[in-house]
Amino acid sequence: MNNTLTIALSKGRIFKETLPLLKHAGIEPLDDPETSRKLILDTNHDNVKLVIIRASDVPTYVQYGAADLGVAGKDVLMEHGGEGVYEPLDLHIAKCKLMTAGFKNAPPVNGRLRVATKFVNCARRYFADKGQQVEVIKLYGSMELAPIVGLADIIVDVVDTGNTLRANGLEPQEHIADISSRLIVNKASMKMKHEQVKNLIDLVAEAVAK
Repeated sequence: MNNTLTIALSKGRIFKETLPLLKHAGIEPLDDPETSRKLILDTNHDNVKLVIIRASDVPTYVQYGAADLGVAGKDVLMEHGGEGVYEPLDLHIAKCKLMTAGFKNAPPVNGRLRVATKFVNCARRYFADKGQQVEVIKLYGSMELAPIVGLADIIVDVVDTGNTLRANGLEPQEHIADISSRLIVNKASMKMKHEQVKNLIDLVAEAVAK
């Protein structure tokens, strides 16, 4: 297994937008993760496997060497902290923004601002850098609901078009970070499988530059 390269990907937009980049590097999956129940997909190379996992788990799999490489959104990497991984390449795919959002013309909050988000670490850092004390409430989905039902004053979430926010009476407010997906590499794999990993990084970089 030492010469096998394992690449961690998540289903959905990132997988779809990563496929053409991998194809340029000569790597194509033999199964479609949307229809297959397999969690490890074979490719047209016996020594290259794709592991299909939750987006938020990709940095952890790469950090601990369960995958040699992975593709993760910058939002996920910021939340994870990025320990134990190299981030050699911005793939310029799955672009969006990490932002605060809330009701338009909402009155000032008396006391500590309540912020609902799944990006707990990102939110804490952002408001700490502003010198603002907040109460962060961790949620896993349907962030827009939190201000509507009075659970939180604002949310921190990724925003693409902003249509979901507006449909629920909210609006994007403060910009925290521009987000795109990054290629990440396990530090030990970069040393132990340097030639294979470097070759893949170079080919994917070529595809990104096109």
